[in-house]
Amino acid sequence: MTSIIAGWLLCLLGSSTLVAENATGSAQMEFVRLSEDRHSFVLAESRKPFVAWGFNYDHDENGRLLEDYWQSQWPKVEEDFGEMKDLGANVVRIHLQLGKFVREPNEPNEASLERLARLVELAERLHLYLDVTGLACYHKKDVPAWYDTLPEKARWDVQVRFWEAVSARCAASPAIFCYDLMNEPILPGEAKETEWLTGELGGKYFVQRLTLDLAGRTQQQVAKAWVDRLAAAIRTRDDRHLITVGVIPWVLVFPQAKPLFYSSEVAESLDFASVHFYPASGKIDQALTALAAYDIGKPLVIEEMFPLQCSAEELGAFIEGSRKIAEGWIGFYWGKTIEEYRGSEELSDALTLSWLELFRKMKGEL
Repeated sequence: MTSIIAGWLLCLLGSSTLVAENATGSAQMEFVRLSEDRHSFVLAESRKPFVAWGFNYDHDENGRLLEDYWQSQWPKVEEDFGEMKDLGANVVRIHLQLGKFVREPNEPNEASLERLARLVELAERLHLYLDVTGLACYHKKDVPAWYDTLPEKARWDVQVRFWEAVSARCAASPAIFCYDLMNEPILPGEAKETEWLTGELGGKYFVQRLTLDLAGRTQQQVAKAWVDRLAAAIRTRDDRHLITVGVIPWVLVFPQAKPLFYSSEVAESLDFASVHFYPASGKIDQALTALAAYDIGKPLVIEEMFPLQCSAEELGAFIEGSRKIAEGWIGFYWGKTIEEYRGSEELSDALTLSWLELFRKMKGEL
């Protein structure tokens, strides 16, 4: 038990030094901050406006998550980051699985934390900012059996330790754009649930419940308690980088719905709003109307977007229409360049090609 505690303390207290030393060679890369009115992003020293324009790097062309290959195929990671930079990205969103960073409830995975530090160094060299999204359980096989047996409080305790370890490792680097607490968290209704994960898509589970039972509480009360607790844990290790949570825009699905995490009851500890939009063909105006519900006086980033249900041209119209309220747009990159997609007869490849060409074109219009 003593060795576990010692390892955890080493992770929290000593590991941040590594990133601090590595960051000294990239002094010209500035931290991203909120503007004085807290409605937009600026670079800390020059005070120049910062607009996020980038990619989710959630898996490669073979569907492998980053942690599946970043130990054994590091040159591929470097190559992919270079390709995203060449396309004009300034932000890369990475997705970290909890099971890869926490061995036991009180034991971090030092190898994964060291690899994360190396990724941060790469981002610094390329002047790419990282949207670090955590607590992922995308592959069920990677979810520790003990984790899914924990009750709510103990599960949140583990999530706190994850974020303490990750934020301590990243705190000194200017290459961190933000910490996204969890991808698309949801709350149950009045009925009790039995599964923490839901919404399987292509063998992955991108949606996760924060509790299985409201137990007489409102959804707002549970969401606020969770956000506040994790944000406070990060702030004990890192008081500079921004905090957000990427959400499903239920207002787009149910027009009478209201934002949960970006409501006045919940959003106090979040620095900006992150929403995931996949506009439907012929319904761009409806998507823009739904997006406006998340314009709550904080910066707004469309953290996921792709022409999944519309054409690339329509997605471009959505981006154009959102310029007056959004401060950033993040699509997807899956390890293949524009040139590698050209000539393919696969419909999915043609779709991705049209997206990457749109991304490169619109970069010059920002």
